[in-house]
Amino acid sequence: MNIRNGVITTLLTFWTCTSMAQESKTVYNFLRLPVSAHAAALGGENITLTDDDATQLFHNPALISGVSDKTLNLNYMTYMEGAKTVSASFVRLLGERASWGVSAQLMDYGRIKQTSFTNEDLGDFSARDIAIGGTFAYELTERISGGITAKFITSTIAGYNSLGVGVDLGLNYLDVERGWSVSAVARNLGGQIKAYDDEFERIPFDLQVGASKRLLNSPLRFHATMSRLTDWSEGIGRHLAIGADVLLGENIYLAAGYNFRKASEMKITDSEGSSAHGAGLTLGAGLSLQRFKLHLGWGKYHVSTSSLIINISYTL
Repeated sequence: MNIRNGVITTLLTFWTCTSMAQESKTVYNFLRLPVSAHAAALGGENITLTDDDATQLFHNPALISGVSDKTLNLNYMTYMEGAKTVSASFVRLLGERASWGVSAQLMDYGRIKQTSFTNEDLGDFSARDIAIGGTFAYELTERISGGITAKFITSTIAGYNSLGVGVDLGLNYLDVERGWSVSAVARNLGGQIKAYDDEFERIPFDLQVGASKRLLNSPLRFHATMSRLTDWSEGIGRHLAIGADVLLGENIYLAAGYNFRKASEMKITDSEGSSAHGAGLTLGAGLSLQRFKLHLGWGKYHVSTSSLIINISYTL
């Protein structure tokens, strides 16, 4: 029995299943998951929310220009069975036009069974991913902000370790008078600097564009985000996430969205026909007070289970 080969086979099987669940052929796929509960509620992809919400740092670094000084943010997300993710961020103003922030993400996949080629039980192993980042944003004009996040990424699987670096670049155009917010983001530019074994793999680069429009004199705001724009092997619909929120006064919102990619990927065909079983549908709500903010997001990123995201922020 070759224990090393057994371990490698188990790891490859595990990561193949994980990649299939997230429909990616890259490593560090936890970086694709939403951190903002508000963004999650709007289809799972959103880069144009200009609210005072520190979690937008993880989606578009330019958006921390609208975050209050000294905001501390903590987040928790349930994922597929046994997997959970936690994250945190802190944002500070730097002069009249600049902001900076720091962030950290941890994805814990729980305990995973380890077997040999002959299916002999070798016990359990753990797997986790970590990303630590620093963000800088600057108001280029009265309406245009730009931002950059540099992050260090590490992944550990049963004693095997991988290291990577990534950069997010973001721009946002905000016209408050007309209710428009338009953004473009390049996420996860970079790559591995140390592979698990001998083969280096790509990290999940994602080019995104999006727009939000609030109907004037109305509590309604609509959102659309296009993602994975460098891969057009599939129809345009599979790149789209849409959503809408109802702003109930200045402090409360209700949101709903739909992710066409997730709905298509999770569709199952059986004797009764085909159905995504609700995958792609997202919902959420939030409370934003002057110093305290609570956001909740729900979505089905897999037909077998739902995910819940909780964001808590406090301005010191």
